[in-house]
Amino acid sequence: MEQERGATPREVLVIGGNRYAGKRLVGRLLAAGDRVTVLNRGSSAPPPGALHLVADRDDETSLRSALGSRAFDVVVDQVCYTPRQAAVARRVFTGRTRRYVMTSTVEVYEFEDSIAPVRETDVDPRTVVVDLELPWDDPEFLDTHYGEGKRQAEAVFAAGPPFPYTAVRVAHVLGGDDDFTGRLEHYASRIRAGEPVTVPAVNHPATYIHVEEIADFLFWAAGEEFTGPVNAASHAPLTTEELCEAVAAQLGEGGILYRQVEVGEVSPFSFRRFYGMDNSLAVRLGFTFGNARRWLPRAVAETLGTAVPATVGRGV
Repeated sequence: MEQERGATPREVLVIGGNRYAGKRLVGRLLAAGDRVTVLNRGSSAPPPGALHLVADRDDETSLRSALGSRAFDVVVDQVCYTPRQAAVARRVFTGRTRRYVMTSTVEVYEFEDSIAPVRETDVDPRTVVVDLELPWDDPEFLDTHYGEGKRQAEAVFAAGPPFPYTAVRVAHVLGGDDDFTGRLEHYASRIRAGEPVTVPAVNHPATYIHVEEIADFLFWAAGEEFTGPVNAASHAPLTTEELCEAVAAQLGEGGILYRQVEVGEVSPFSFRRFYGMDNSLAVRLGFTFGNARRWLPRAVAETLGTAVPATVGRGV
């Protein structure tokens, strides 16, 4: 990933970027010779080699003060969750960057129920209604409207006049010993205890991506010129059963129990709708995805802290 000899290093700003896929992205950018600045609220320092700016990205005055007169070739926004945040970012970075990469989510498709994998055109941000008056500052509201917040944030960047953005719609991320979600551990704890995994009566597969692969994808997207939404997902959707079997194999356990429910709460990675993502646009643009079934055993081993099978490669 090193830049060509004689190439001018890029000035790259990463908003967020102190954990999980973000810190891996920063590492890739630094390895490529880019000059990287990480902006966050000061909760943690960036990886060695990156500059650090401290600001509250929700506070436009704070953000402008921290940036001063700086301009960037690329901005990668890892923590844009609401249209208010997008509106602040768009005002602040218009004229300051040639490319803005927003990390979005598969959850923008949460109301889809498609037989075929969903494409970017199935949720066109140019048609999404933006409501800045919703209680986006309420953590509980934001948690229950995660997909809506991302949809409306995309819509702010997509509105006229043109802004040089892309929204990377990220599949469910697996892998790494620093997975902070606890979702695979949910399966592991129930399998260890012999308790059933609760799933919908009709349980659909979903698309996934390894944490290293999404870091690769964001690094790649930062250097491209396409705009608008793009799906980022490994090949081969996975079922809840495949995830549980991979967990059980790492634990040396068997006899997985399932409890089907028509209504009510279900286990993570169990879905009443199918909205697996079609990754063909990114493939046509030049990115090569791995196969989720190949890297799943390694991802589970990394997260659960078990031995990685010697016969399993990274596969991403």
